[in-house]
Amino acid sequence: MKILAINGGSSSVKCRLDDLPGAPSEPTPPLWQANIEGHDKLESTLRSVPGPIDAVAHRIVHGGTYRSTTEITPEVRAAIAREAEVAPAHNKFELGTIDVAQSVFGTTVPQIAVFDTAFHVTLEPPAYVYPGPYEWLDLGIRRYGFHGLSHQYSSRRAAELLSSESLRLIVCHLGNGASLCAIRDGKSVDTTMGFTPLEGLMMGTRSGSIDPAILIYLMRHRGYSADQLDQILNQKSGLLGVSGISSDMRDILKSDAPRAKLAFEIYAHRLCREIGAMAGVLGGADAIVFTGGVGENCAPLREIVEKRFAFLHVKTLVIHAEEEWEMVRECYLLLKGVTQ
Repeated sequence: MKILAINGGSSSVKCRLDDLPGAPSEPTPPLWQANIEGHDKLESTLRSVPGPIDAVAHRIVHGGTYRSTTEITPEVRAAIAREAEVAPAHNKFELGTIDVAQSVFGTTVPQIAVFDTAFHVTLEPPAYVYPGPYEWLDLGIRRYGFHGLSHQYSSRRAAELLSSESLRLIVCHLGNGASLCAIRDGKSVDTTMGFTPLEGLMMGTRSGSIDPAILIYLMRHRGYSADQLDQILNQKSGLLGVSGISSDMRDILKSDAPRAKLAFEIYAHRLCREIGAMAGVLGGADAIVFTGGVGENCAPLREIVEKRFAFLHVKTLVIHAEEEWEMVRECYLLLKGVTQ
């Protein structure tokens, strides 16, 4: 079965084509792959995919009530469109990739939605209900969690490396977006992102969690609109906002500017604080797992975490992110009717 995975981010796209002869286990070299900077090049790139293909898997950041891998129907597409408000940097683009893929491969090739929220379906109410009015829950305002594909793959790989499925893991997906996941025995029990991918850790351009009263103050006393605050919190905060230099951790580490140093220190401080919270939820930890571009490549950050949590005597693993492979795997299992 030849499956093409399209993993669209807020500014780039990763594509991977695999030909699976049977049930997938661990990643093998793909038949074809591409990393595309900029969304405008997607159609010309997809036309170079060696065909024919059997299915296209799309990473969908937020599917609302859709929480498991499913074929994209008009109803599913409408649900993805509705959630564009809470995941604006991703869902709008992902709708575009669905349209482009259909125009390139035709309507007879199934398109499959693989949801980034699916892994967190095991969260219990104390972890996903916000401490506001209970009526919020009826409006769909709750914690969903994101980066599920990465957390799912990392936890499964960690279990293989440690030769045990009975583990307490803290997976740190650290890239331009960043989140932690507390995982017990392969299931998500808590995570740092919530109703949107804005909650939680400091990120490349996103603030992560801040005092909500700051927003009320800025609207009441400084005349900010909701759209302005949306742009500030999602695009002008985080490493970029504090450093004034870049959202890229590599640039931050190379700079001698005091604000760049401060940005790194805040990032590390808030990361350690949230890891501590995840350890509290789990009652300890067997391993801390680093994945994603920053998690895999920023040794100074990992060293800080290792020193801070030396008292836990916890193992540290670095696992290469394999979101596209996890998409291919999920798509295959759906089309073959395999229940996990």
